[in-house]
Amino acid sequence: MSQSPDLHAFHRLQTSVKQFNVSGRTLLMPDMAPFGVRLIAASFRAVGVDAVVIDTYKGLSLGREFTSGKECFPCQVTLGDILHHLQQEKERLGTAFSPEQYVYFLPEADGPCRFGMYNKLQRLILDRFEEFKDIPITYVSTENSYATNGIMPADRAPSFRKLAFVAVIVADVLDRTVWRVRPYELQQGMTDAFMEKALETMVSLVEDLGASLDFHKLYRLLDDIVATACTFIDPRQPRRPRIGIVGEIYLRTHPDSNQNIVRQLEEFGGEVVDASLGEWVNFVAFERARKLRRQWKTAWQEKDHKTLRQVSKQLLGTEIEKLYQAWRQHQVYRCARKHLDIQTDHSIGQIERRLDGNRLFTFAIGTEAALSIGGALEYVHHGFDGIVNVFPFTCMPSTICSAILKPLLHQMRIPYLDAPYDGTIQPNREVALRTFLYQAKQHLASRLTGKNSKG
Repeated sequence: MSQSPDLHAFHRLQTSVKQFNVSGRTLLMPDMAPFGVRLIAASFRAVGVDAVVIDTYKGLSLGREFTSGKECFPCQVTLGDILHHLQQEKERLGTAFSPEQYVYFLPEADGPCRFGMYNKLQRLILDRFEEFKDIPITYVSTENSYATNGIMPADRAPSFRKLAFVAVIVADVLDRTVWRVRPYELQQGMTDAFMEKALETMVSLVEDLGASLDFHKLYRLLDDIVATACTFIDPRQPRRPRIGIVGEIYLRTHPDSNQNIVRQLEEFGGEVVDASLGEWVNFVAFERARKLRRQWKTAWQEKDHKTLRQVSKQLLGTEIEKLYQAWRQHQVYRCARKHLDIQTDHSIGQIERRLDGNRLFTFAIGTEAALSIGGALEYVHHGFDGIVNVFPFTCMPSTICSAILKPLLHQMRIPYLDAPYDGTIQPNREVALRTFLYQAKQHLASRLTGKNSKG
């Protein structure tokens, strides 16, 4: 007796969206943060996984064709990217095209965000294409802090995890070097041209490191890159108002989806710092430790000794990992800050204390809103002159963030701007950005003369 269509689809979600050893296949990775995703892909290749960053924003019409519009924008973008890539591969290879040689990599998140269901939805859509239905989808999840044991041999996973984390922090520093230098560069375009070549060199070095984990080679190269980039700054230019970006992680780091908002803000007179990938990874580890502590407390109260032992072991491992991440992050930022005063990353613990102290929000509620609200307040604490909240249209966590930040920052006399995106161009977007930057320049002038109060 054959299965009903609904049961078959449900079965496919179990058998074709899962974690499995991807060695020997080509891992197709959606583009996101330009530096970050390429260094993560290089980390995969360093441990023997053939990872490829697929072209982005060329298949948006395909993403829209197979979605209803109720999904948030990153779902449409990533779906369009994978469909466009696979169609291009099929056209390029012809009869040699074999779906068994590919794996689509789409991470997920637990909790209320729709992002946790993207890979399931996209599985159902890929199944509509006879030639693509045999391409499996694999993932890592925030539920276990993006553990990779399930997608590669166990002996490679620890090395990959350490290398990928350092690569992410290096990418953050490269981003922040660009954002610190480019608004003041001696010759327009020189920063981007230099950093494009620097990224290629860094990617090659990450690939060559493999399991050796000789991070001092990475640090030396990063030191040279930042030392060179800081010579591009024209010392005659006055410091601009600093703008902090918070919001949904995909939209704020994907230039095509946010219509290059960082460059736009720079064009209108700002110096921008976007919330980092490292901040998100640290937040995921921090949240996992919180959940484990709650489980430990419950097991203690119920005198469940077996669970208590299991959770204690997991909690100890997570706390050690948090310390390791903080140590490596400090090393990477120290390389850059010897030469350039880039903004350091926000401490997740400090963000939580700032939220709890002001009784604005709590990590116990979960979602990205806690990180964005606390991150915005950290920007303000460090003397930033404006906050931009970048998010997909209808995004729940970012809407919560907006509802809290907008009146709060108005009271503190800090310019604030919501920047929702759904792929359309709002007719008043340029006016809104120019007005926001004008307010930020006024805030900077008032702050420098001592006339501004944060409330």
